[in-house]
Amino acid sequence: MEEKTLKSEFVYKGKILNLRLDKVILPNGKETKREIVEHSGSVAILPLIDKDKFLFVEQYRKPVEKILLEIPAGRIEEGENFEECAKRELLEETGYEAGDFKKLASVYLAPGYSSEIIHIFLASKLKKTQPNPDNDEFIKTVILNKKEALDKIINGEINDSKTIIGILLYLQPEKRL
Repeated sequence: MEEKTLKSEFVYKGKILNLRLDKVILPNGKETKREIVEHSGSVAILPLIDKDKFLFVEQYRKPVEKILLEIPAGRIEEGENFEECAKRELLEETGYEAGDFKKLASVYLAPGYSSEIIHIFLASKLKKTQPNPDNDEFIKTVILNKKEALDKIINGEINDSKTIIGILLYLQPEKRL
């Protein structure tokens, strides 16, 4: 079932991703091309205000031309470990520091064309400080209780995969802090 790579070439190298074109041999012996987005990986954080309330961010997402309601997230910088990145992103985007961090899962976002893996954390025992978003981030924080968050997932107001995964994992009793 594996594919053998015959040739790889970069079509684009950017700040947050690279686009690579691979020529491969399929298991049946035929050749084809694969367009692959290389990504350094990312983190997402489900901030728990208390046992019943979550902290979300709203921000405009240019690729979908919409303001999305999501959990804080960001790209892992070179040399940075997952938990350091999660703590940095939580502080930058929300102004909160967490007393406790627990990894919930690592998931591929779109393995059909991208190498990006996102590490999802639960953050609790939050302490408010000062947000410090990147210069190109315009973020509003929103607090919702569990029922409101689930209702927004069901009615399509929350349609961001990392956010849905984080909430649903938290609702599994063995995943809670």
